Amino acid sequence: MQVTLPALGHWQNALNESHRRLPMPSPIILATQVLDDYAESVLQTFAPLHIASNMQEATLCREIQPAIGLVVRGLAPITAAVIDAAPHLKVIGRTGVGYENIDIAAATRRGIPVVYTPGVGARAVAEATLGFMLALCKMITYWDSALKAGDWNSRYQAQGRDLDGKTLGIIGLGRIGKLVAEMARPFNMNVVAYDPYIDPALGASLGVNMLSMEAVLQQADFLTLHCPQNAETFGFINRQKLEMLKPGAYLINLARGGVIDSLDTVDALLRNGHLRGAALDVFNVEPCDTRHPLFQNSNLLVSPHSMATTLGAMTRIFKAMSDDMAAIFQGRPPESVVNPETLTGKKP
Repeated sequence: MQVTLPALGHWQNALNESHRRLPMPSPIILATQVLDDYAESVLQTFAPLHIASNMQEATLCREIQPAIGLVVRGLAPITAAVIDAAPHLKVIGRTGVGYENIDIAAATRRGIPVVYTPGVGARAVAEATLGFMLALCKMITYWDSALKAGDWNSRYQAQGRDLDGKTLGIIGLGRIGKLVAEMARPFNMNVVAYDPYIDPALGASLGVNMLSMEAVLQQADFLTLHCPQNAETFGFINRQKLEMLKPGAYLINLARGGVIDSLDTVDALLRNGHLRGAALDVFNVEPCDTRHPLFQNSNLLVSPHSMATTLGAMTRIFKAMSDDMAAIFQGRPPESVVNPETLTGKKP
């Protein structure tokens, strides 16, 4: 029997109506990695918690579809495609201060708040900065390896250095930078800093002399990076700038890997001796490729972006993030949100 166009149209309308009556999938909260007990207990009052199978964009697009909340740990790519694959998404929670892997514009277009935890892990990172500085100049890993190999006479073949009387250069005097400056004072260090957004009077009140970028580089015995990674700072620590440091200076990066233009730069300056030592906790591509020649340098200390993830710091981070996600679910204002314009209920 030939189906007439009106009959076909009626059949299509009925099919569409049946689809609208199909039950929606049960809501979930998707996390890119495991959470702690507190965060799980808070979030699971709103929906069951699911851990993503992996952090690939295609996987996230598939698994986020029923999600009302998304927890972002690590550098999972939270692109516009991932966000738009979740029609019921109400909030994104970031366990940390950096959110460069989240498409904030896409979330904002959807009216989805992105909560995060600025400053919560700052003290852990500041402590690690001083720890790296001490480990480098006191040659702790060198002496440890030498003595374990039975080389007592290594003590006559090398000498460590001191923090006392040295100049610490800080790039970025935000929460972490300020704590590093405070922690450096008991070591009798002279502290200088570059941050174009900080009032020099505020720096002076912290005992920090605010200088130009060039002046900080020229004076620093230790250079530590604590600036955000954005369009302004991506790759701005390059070979030309690092060659302004005194020969034998130390470089520490616990900010973001992309602030340094390449691993090649650090490798070259370690090998020619311009840098006496370097410590890196962050890398532009993570996980990093440890086959790079840089990782063969004995005067390099590295860690897998782990200095902000101490037990105490992560306990505070998980609590702050999950409490703010709960606030969004309950219609209350969160403590820390990247895109506060989404809280008005009006999409831009």
